Amino acid sequence: MRPSYPAELLDDVLSTGAVDVLDVGCGTGIASRLLAARGCRVLGVEPDPRMAAVALAGGTDVEVAAIEEWDPRGRTFDLVTSAQAWHWVEPVAGAARVAEILRPGGRAAMFWNFGAPEPRVAEALRPIYARLEPELERYSILLGHGTELRLDATADALAATGRFTAPEQRTWRWERTYAAAEWVEFLLTHSDHQTLPEPRRAALLEAVGAAIDAVGGSFTMVYDARLVRADRLRS
Repeated sequence: MRPSYPAELLDDVLSTGAVDVLDVGCGTGIASRLLAARGCRVLGVEPDPRMAAVALAGGTDVEVAAIEEWDPRGRTFDLVTSAQAWHWVEPVAGAARVAEILRPGGRAAMFWNFGAPEPRVAEALRPIYARLEPELERYSILLGHGTELRLDATADALAATGRFTAPEQRTWRWERTYAAAEWVEFLLTHSDHQTLPEPRRAALLEAVGAAIDAVGGSFTMVYDARLVRADRLRS
């Protein structure tokens, strides 16, 4: 249920001609498979063994570890990516580790999809969250919060290593349409919704689904695919 990424973002990420790729926090392998389809040799690193098993079943080689503790065993890469996952990495330690495993001239590329439901749906959902889960309404990334903090923390940590070119941020806009049931299933892939106590989670999801049905049964989510990238200095 997680969204994919626009082709233009991948074009940018791969513009250095990378072949050997480490995908950090590869999850179930969405970005890994996109990179492999473009001819890359992709190794995933994923701390959750259940998601790693799904990625492996989908054709991605995976090692189960958090990037901060992962042992590269002398291996280096042309490109280190992290799709919708770098915010789980301690940014300073993570940036230092990436600098160690990238070849000179190699690229670090961390990207996310950010978006918020279109206005008519946002207006229908706002009072539901305010009533049932006000904390989510204030900070959930699904409702459009926290974008710049993630991007800036990533860029600042890469710059602080002194081993990268000046980090750049780029954005591509794209859309995906969700039916009510699809959106409810998508919410369950996000930890801020999944970890709610079951009775509260059930009440919220039922109310969200009913609200979307009441405004037509589906809606278009406008996503901004946001990329932070920097290239490893050659000396």
